[in-house]
Amino acid sequence: MGSSEALVQALKTELKTAGITYAALATDLGLAESSVKRIFAKGDMPLSRIDEICRVLKLDFADLARRVADAQPLRRELTLAQEKAVVKDKRLLLVATCCLSQWTFEQMLSTYRLTEAECIACLTQLDRLGVIRLKPLNRYQLQVAKTFRWRPHGPVMAFFREQVAPEYFSGGFGGDDELMLLVHGSLAPEHAQSLLERLQRTAEDFSRQHASDQRLPESRKRPYTLLIGMRSWWYQAFVDLRRTSPANGR
Repeated sequence: MGSSEALVQALKTELKTAGITYAALATDLGLAESSVKRIFAKGDMPLSRIDEICRVLKLDFADLARRVADAQPLRRELTLAQEKAVVKDKRLLLVATCCLSQWTFEQMLSTYRLTEAECIACLTQLDRLGVIRLKPLNRYQLQVAKTFRWRPHGPVMAFFREQVAPEYFSGGFGGDDELMLLVHGSLAPEHAQSLLERLQRTAEDFSRQHASDQRLPESRKRPYTLLIGMRSWWYQAFVDLRRTSPANGR
């Protein structure tokens, strides 16, 4: 839905909520009812007309635009071009990661070597990319869904696989608060899907706990990274030793 069409749809909702009919609106605008119906049926109108209708509704255009933004569906992923823009600038990728972890502006500045100007510039860019909606006083609202993920074969995951994963897996995972499991088995696809859903809920539990623990002092917290992966796959070195290749080997 285009921005103009979304504004018109929002006006329809506001008129219905206010109990204002097309006939009543036509009277206030000095138009025929048929003209008003035609305007809304087209789903497009100039800003001057939108301002007139906002006046009838006693509604600021800024409030209408905010309601339109709030009603937009949350992003589940970025476009390829947007991901390239994020990963091209390491500071932008850092701030994006902080935003997805719901860090405050102050936390970012106190933790990383970022100037206020650099951090604000990154937040502004993320606002343009649709990751966040920047608010006054450098506050923001995430514009991505809980199911948001980086594109599986996109630039960010490529960066992760090439530069981050080797460092992550080089750890021993031997601490009392650490764990690494490697489990192999054969499952029916429908059972694998059910297991994936449970793993997704585990990731959501992690995110909820992270959000809850944001209230704790920094001295009580440590950084953790949860990595969950599952796919149909055979280790190639094992495949090479098989008498026959697996039918669905990947």
